[in-house]
Amino acid sequence: MRGRVAIVTGASRGIGRYIAEGLAAEGAAVALVARTAAAGESALPGSLEEVMEGIRAKGGTVAAVRADLTRPDEVETVVARAEDALGPVDTLVNNAGVNFYGPALDIRSRRYALMFQMMVHTPFRLCQLAVPGMIERGRGWILNITSKQARHPMGPPYPEWAADGCVPYGMCKAALDRLTTGLAAEVHGTGVSVNALGTSGLVMTPGVAVVSPHTPANAPVEDDDAMAAAALALCGTDPGSVTGRIAYSMDVLGRPFTEGPWSLSATF
Repeated sequence: MRGRVAIVTGASRGIGRYIAEGLAAEGAAVALVARTAAAGESALPGSLEEVMEGIRAKGGTVAAVRADLTRPDEVETVVARAEDALGPVDTLVNNAGVNFYGPALDIRSRRYALMFQMMVHTPFRLCQLAVPGMIERGRGWILNITSKQARHPMGPPYPEWAADGCVPYGMCKAALDRLTTGLAAEVHGTGVSVNALGTSGLVMTPGVAVVSPHTPANAPVEDDDAMAAAALALCGTDPGSVTGRIAYSMDVLGRPFTEGPWSLSATF
């Protein structure tokens, strides 16, 4: 990744932090994007300052781009600010996400709108802002962080996880998958890769620990480093060579993994 410039959204904690640290460790200059700038600003642990300090302590190159990705006006500034700090962006990881669990018919409109803004509208707009420059330079990598809950549960009878309160979240991730495959087709031949990556198992991020009904007691847990390693595998390929894939961490890494909730065998 040496010589590469990457944007990672939702990089103050969890999977975004793991991916940002992994890319930086391999030589990429990384622009961290999140709303929480300093420790104590959020009820959840993790901040841009803390991730930045950790990367710099290991010799990495990093910049913080504080932005609320639920605000379209702030989304508009992300790519330009990252490029002002680090240079032309060739890698974009759309990771930022949020989930409000509950029955689909009960989800409040404000929460529904916020989820779609952060996980559908923002990645779409960031691609519009970043990809033209990648095409002009003849190389680029887009990685959208998806979920198995984007897939359709088979039934009836339905698997238990199909009614775990994630319909709007799954809708957002399904839209992100379609952005991935469609954009990959549109830019094929330009040197730009567009892929989606989801977890194979549970990752106990700070956000998951607070809101998810799934725990290590009822779902298999994957290693914290799996998503970062899989992201590096997809973003470390030759420009445009691996594209249009919707993949899952342990499959990308070739690591055996026990199926649990959201198993692919129970979806189509």
